[in-house]
Amino acid sequence: MILSRRHFSQILLGVITASVVPPTLANLVEGQDWRSISPPQPSDTPNKIEVLEFFSYGCPHCSTLNPLIKSWEPRLAEDVVLRRVPVTFGRQAWANLARLYYALESTGDLSRLDQDVFDALHEQRAKLYTEPAIIEWLSGRDVDTKAFTDAFNSFDVQTKVGRSDYLVGRYQIDAVPTIAVAGRYVVLGNRAKGLPGLLEIADQLIEQVRNEAAAS
Repeated sequence: MILSRRHFSQILLGVITASVVPPTLANLVEGQDWRSISPPQPSDTPNKIEVLEFFSYGCPHCSTLNPLIKSWEPRLAEDVVLRRVPVTFGRQAWANLARLYYALESTGDLSRLDQDVFDALHEQRAKLYTEPAIIEWLSGRDVDTKAFTDAFNSFDVQTKVGRSDYLVGRYQIDAVPTIAVAGRYVVLGNRAKGLPGLLEIADQLIEQVRNEAAAS
C-alpha cells in the first residue's frame, strides 16, 4: 500500500492524540463535557478527591438534582469527599439562601430540612428570601429559632458565605448547578443526557484524578 504524506500525517496525529489524551477522558469532549480549571485550585480536604457542588436553593435545576446528589454521595469511594457550595452571584436574596444553608448546617437541621427548603421555594412558592420569612417558615418545623437566628447572623456564617463567593470566582462559576472535581475539572455536560449525565461525567473525572495520582 502506498502511504501518502497526508495519510501518514493523519496516522501520526492520531497516535499523538491517543498518547496525550488521558484514557479516562477519551470518551469525553473538552469544552463540551468538561473544562480545565486554570490555575488548579487547592483542596480544603487534604488526601481526598474533593468534589464541589455549586448550587443555590433559588435554582430549580438544583432542586431537581438534589435527590440525585443525595443518592450518589453514599456510593462515592472513601477517597472522595463531596462539599456543597451555595452561591450568591451577588444577589441579596440568594445570599440569604446561602446563609440559610450554613445556619441549618450549624444548628444540625440541614440534613432534615435541606430538600424541604427546595420544595418550599419551587413547589409551594414560598418566598424565603428575607430573614423574617425564613424564621416564620422554620417556626413550625421543630427548629430552635433562637439558635438558628444567632447562627444566621453570626460571623462564622458570614465568613462561610464570603468563602463561597471566593470559590465561585476562583472556579469561574457562572451557572448552577455546577460540579467541580479536585480543583482541576469542571463538569459542563453540554452533551449529557439530563442531570444524571452530569454525575456520570463527574465519576469519570474522579477516576481520571486517581489515574493522574497513580502515574505521578
